[in-house]
Amino acid sequence: MFEKLESLKARYEELTEAMAQPEVTADFARLQDIMKERAGLEETVAKYGEYLELRRHLEEARELMNDPDMAEEAREEAEALAEREPRLLEELKLLLVPADPMDSRNVMMEIRAGVGGEEAALFAGDLLRMYQKYCDRGGLKMEILSLADTELGGVTESLIMISGPDAYARMKFESGVHCVKRVPATESSGRIHTSTASVAVFPEAEDSEVEIRPEDIRLDLYRASGHGGQKVNKTETAVRLTHLPTGLVVTCQDERSQLQNKAKAMAVLKSRLLDRHQQEIQAAQDADRKSQIAGGDRSQRIRTYYFNHDYVVDHRIGMTVPRVQNTLDGDLDPMIDALRLAEKTERLQSLHD
Repeated sequence: MFEKLESLKARYEELTEAMAQPEVTADFARLQDIMKERAGLEETVAKYGEYLELRRHLEEARELMNDPDMAEEAREEAEALAEREPRLLEELKLLLVPADPMDSRNVMMEIRAGVGGEEAALFAGDLLRMYQKYCDRGGLKMEILSLADTELGGVTESLIMISGPDAYARMKFESGVHCVKRVPATESSGRIHTSTASVAVFPEAEDSEVEIRPEDIRLDLYRASGHGGQKVNKTETAVRLTHLPTGLVVTCQDERSQLQNKAKAMAVLKSRLLDRHQQEIQAAQDADRKSQIAGGDRSQRIRTYYFNHDYVVDHRIGMTVPRVQNTLDGDLDPMIDALRLAEKTERLQSLHD
């Protein structure tokens, strides 16, 4: 492990020096690649530096224990440092777990109302706004590619694209069934209802990864519509692509240009086809595993938002977070951070199995 850490530290220093070279600063694409690689090493190198510092202080404290005047104070410091060392080593092990190669990609997300009628559509709309607020907080960009809404402001179905640093790493845990327990705005008797919405998350495919033959696509054009069914365009700019071999259907109406909508719909279709292929591979690989932290089982209930108790429960890791509205206002980091840690811990364990 320490040989690997020393190698990463040397590479980080090499990249830092390269960034100051005139030939690198003059080549923007190369500079961007170097900065991206360096950023990927930064957390691990910083944690390793913290560990080396701890070891240095621990050795100094143990030496001072031989000094009668400093022995007691040095012993207390040594005990505290020795207690912290195993936790720091565990953190370093987790940082060395190979990252999911898809983690740095942009993502497509589908949000659909589930069981619960109009209340389910309102909840799906809440989730859509939650992700928008999370993106605003976290420096990500969200684009709505298609949206089917209701008169009361709910959402029956939406397709969005989220781009930015580690977008897939941060959003992949949202895939699954979300439940809400609350008194619906449509309920006059004050009874608590349970409604659901499903979220599907898949990484954006690169052009070279998926090949789609023109004869396998049916293209339909129609007029885009906005809130309440109002027309937002008088020409047929909205696009529906049907992949005939699989039956997958993608619609896009966000742009006013038919060509732009077609290009975005094609990107989504390629991503869905790639995701479908990956799901099949993962299902085969993980058939004998007991649990999947981010397994992408989209029929699995992953989270419940309890308005009556004012907390949110993530069922995969048994985590409870207080104040539902904070979560719906985009404060997802506590759960996402915990899920990322759980995933790394599980992957580390699988490496030793």
